[in-house]
Amino acid sequence: MVFFADLVVQEQASIGGIVEGTDHAGDIAQGRRRIVPLTGGTFAGPELNGRLLPGSSADWQIVLPDGTALGDIRYTLQTDDGDLLYVQSRGVRHGSADVLARLARGDDVDASEYTFRNSTQIETAAPALDWLNKGVFISVGARQPDRVIYETYLVG
Repeated sequence: MVFFADLVVQEQASIGGIVEGTDHAGDIAQGRRRIVPLTGGTFAGPELNGRLLPGSSADWQIVLPDGTALGDIRYTLQTDDGDLLYVQSRGVRHGSADVLARLARGDDVDASEYTFRNSTQIETAAPALDWLNKGVFISVGARQPDRVIYETYLVG
């Protein structure tokens, strides 16, 4: 039996967020809490383009003892038309101990060496973009030394 015979996944946007530093909030029961500010960047896709707004965008992570990062990523985007998008993603980045250590040092690690996946929700008050409020999105991430890239897809 095939449950997803009509499943269609369409790329909606590539989002690049600039990362500047990490705030370590300390150890908690699950692991080490880190806050990674996203201080700028852009997004581009077939229907929407714009920029990531600084000051309201960050990744609140819990890093487990094995180096796996559990992300709670919240950011605000502004389209080229001036509409605001609130984006929240929850996900996981994991890989071998060596790869995760290289990422932790800030090395440039090819995204094929680890897994970085998110479920994503988008909210907007823009009537023309109401379809974003109703969409189911997934994102595939890549961490570079000074930025993070999310390739975001609409599942339909």
